[in-house]
Amino acid sequence: MATLATLLRDTRGRRNSRSGVADLTAADRFDVVHPETARALADPCVLRGLPGDSIYFYSKKIDNSRVVRQADPEARGECWSAVGAAGVLLMLGASIIAPHVGSVLAGYKLEALKTERQSLLDQRRSLDVKEAGLLSPERLNDLARVRSLTSPGSDQVYHLDTPAVEGSFARMQSPASPQLSAR
Repeated sequence: MATLATLLRDTRGRRNSRSGVADLTAADRFDVVHPETARALADPCVLRGLPGDSIYFYSKKIDNSRVVRQADPEARGECWSAVGAAGVLLMLGASIIAPHVGSVLAGYKLEALKTERQSLLDQRRSLDVKEAGLLSPERLNDLARVRSLTSPGSDQVYHLDTPAVEGSFARMQSPASPQLSAR
């Protein structure tokens, strides 16, 4: 198999002639001896050949389907040694990297907790302000006037005493009657 440059560089059509050397002119016979000089004399526009134009490459099909590889007894030990070394290196790398990764993750968690604490404090402050506004005496008096509420009478008030018996939380005590307090 010749290279493409070798097949295409012959412009005089020698390859198509059947008689071969008999058809060669005097200049062509000189071309056989000194190809570059003859080509330059015959046609000054012809390019010189590429390096390696006369090299032909052949490919041969090789069937390796019946070839069986024999096991190497030393290869198994080398393989397990490589696996063990890789495991040791992996453990060493993990023991070096793990504390740093842990501290970075703890830092992220700490910052998230600080942010959450600040938002909860802000929320608590806003709720305290809202509660103070809702429980202000002026607002309660305005609501009582709108709903036509009055102050309770003395007979409507019940005072809760501290627990007398363990387990009872409050004891209802009747209001002090005016007769008992007069004595």
